[in-house]
Order: sequence, then C-alpha cells, then structure tokens
Amino acid sequence: MANVQFHKFTTISEFHQFRGLPKPEHPLISVIDLANVKAVPEGETSILLDFYSIALKRNFAGKLKYGQQQYDFDEGIMFFISPGQVFRIQVEKDTILNQSGWMLLVHPDFLWNTALQKTIRQFEFFDYSVHEALFLSEKEENTIAGIMQHIQHEYHSNIDGFSQNVMLAQLELLLTYSDRYYNRQFITRKISNHTILKQLEDILNDYFDNDIIAKNGLPTVQYVAERLNMSPNYLSGLLKVLTSQSTQQHIHEKLIDRAKEKLSITNLTVSQIAYQLGFEHPQSFSKLFKSKTNLSPLAFRSSFN
Repeated sequence: MANVQFHKFTTISEFHQFRGLPKPEHPLISVIDLANVKAVPEGETSILLDFYSIALKRNFAGKLKYGQQQYDFDEGIMFFISPGQVFRIQVEKDTILNQSGWMLLVHPDFLWNTALQKTIRQFEFFDYSVHEALFLSEKEENTIAGIMQHIQHEYHSNIDGFSQNVMLAQLELLLTYSDRYYNRQFITRKISNHTILKQLEDILNDYFDNDIIAKNGLPTVQYVAERLNMSPNYLSGLLKVLTSQSTQQHIHEKLIDRAKEKLSITNLTVSQIAYQLGFEHPQSFSKLFKSKTNLSPLAFRSSFN
C-alpha cells in the first residue's frame, strides 16, 4: 500500500505536533477533543506510543487495526492502549474527516511513585484487541467524556499541590467506570457470549478427543484464546462473568471430567491415565486431581466401584 509510514512518539508534545494540535498545557497528561484533530495522511500509518492512550471515538473516517483485528468507528466505542503497543490507522483517498470524541493521554511518569502506577495494568482491558473494544450507550459516553473534561479543567487551572492527586482520582474513576461497563457488556451480549461458551466446549472436546493432548500436554489459555480469536484476558474476563470460572479453570474442569471417565470405566493405571492426559509426571496429575475433587485418583476409583 502506498504511503505506509511509521511514527514513534516518546512524549505527548510530539504526538500533539503530529496531529496538528497546540503544545500540551501539561507535559505528562493531555485531553484531546478529537473534533480538533487534523486528518491522518492518506494510506496506512503505524503508531507506537510510549504513554497510555484512552480513546472515546465516533464517526472516525478510517479503519484502525490493532493486533490482527480491524475496526470501523461508526459507533461510540472506547479502546485502551498501553505504552509500547503498536496500532495502525488506514485512511482511504479523499476521505472526509468527521470524527468526534475524546482522547486521554497519560505518560507513565505522571503515575510515578503513586498507587495507580502499581494498579493500572491490573485493568485487563489495556491488553484487549480492538475488536474487543468497549461499546458505550449515550449516557455512558457522557459519563466518560465528563471525567475527561474534568481532568482537562484541572490542568487548565492554576497548578497547585493538589492538582496531581485530583487528576489521579479522576483517572482512577474513569478506569473503574470502564471496568463496570466492560462487565455490563459481557452480560448484555448474552447470545454471542453463550455462542462463545459452546465454541469453547467444542475446542476442548476436540483437543481431549484426539492425540493432541498426549503429545502437547494440556491446552494453554493462549491456545484456546487464539482459537476463539480473542485475547486471553478478554476471554477469561468474559468467562468469569458468565460462569465464575477463568479459562484455566474451564480447562482443568474438562481435564477432571475426562480423568473421572477413565478412572471409572477403564482399567488403566493412574500413571497411564496421567500420560494420556498430557502429564509428564503422574504425581502432578494426582496432585491436581485431589485439589479439584478432594480425593486421590485411586480413592475416586474405589468410591466409584
């Protein structure tokens, strides 16, 4: 594709300049009204930021690619990018820019030596792919936009000894609301979510029904997530809301079901069953089985018989 470009931004000031914006009023945190942003050059532009980006966009005239996914911004959505992650923007020729929304940029230095520095990466949506973006209602959009504007107002005012703490509190509130809205999204998308549960069950059944498990061991969370075209964190978050279990717990539950089946209807030894289920050491299998059932494999076999 023509006009492919790569841009890395180490400071928020550099990003402002690239997007045709005035110099930021605060070097480490900035709120941008996307209606004031100039168009990205025609073609595909890859961007790497050394700071956090939280964007609330609507009517973006182009496509954004994140990981292997692509998204059109015809709805009000949010997405979250951590320092060091690369995303790509594709703009067709003669595109008319009509985007709206807000973008919050936060440099890691703004969080230095604060409680939020330690907890921000615990918000799993920073690892989500863009097709797992957060869809917002109009009311939710207004809430998020309002918080961003409060942050902007704070650094517009005279900076004093309370300013950073006020902005940090607003940022943490924004992240907490986002966490709430993601959980709401997991619940309200029931049809598609239960389709995912069925697909998960099929993937695990296929894996355990073949020789794959004996050769490669237990399926990993990464393997299951890739088969479902999701990020591992998003999948585990979804499953926790729907079933109160993580992906790893679903894998272990399937394993225990198969182990119980083999213990109850075959004469295979515990070691043979362990090897068939992908364990290199039978002791590891026995330990996991007991942790899940409160019985050793032999005790389970005896109780069944």
